[in-house]
Amino acid sequence: MATAHAASGELIDIRPFGPALPRAASETLVRAEHLEVFRLVLLAGGSLPGHEHARAVTIQCIEGSVDLLAGGETLALHAGDLVYLAGGTPHELKAVEDSSLLVTLLVRRE
Repeated sequence: MATAHAASGELIDIRPFGPALPRAASETLVRAEHLEVFRLVLLAGGSLPGHEHARAVTIQCIEGSVDLLAGGETLALHAGDLVYLAGGTPHELKAVEDSSLLVTLLVRRE
């Protein structure tokens, strides 16, 4: 069964999970022709291994704290922080605390 994604004009709740965060799961919220938006949940000590995207990406920390390793530097992202990465920028994430992130990708679907 396919996952339902938000339709154009539909409201999406991206408020912090709060106490429910440890039981929350990552999910794709929007999947369109050239755009993908997903909520990434990383629990303390968890990580997303090094990777890169062909096109631009933004990562917004909704709650918690993660370290973003990109371009040879480590940036600490906390609730309310947003970072833009140009396409082709290798990066990885390491959760310092239980965290949820809003990730927006420009994509090319063939």
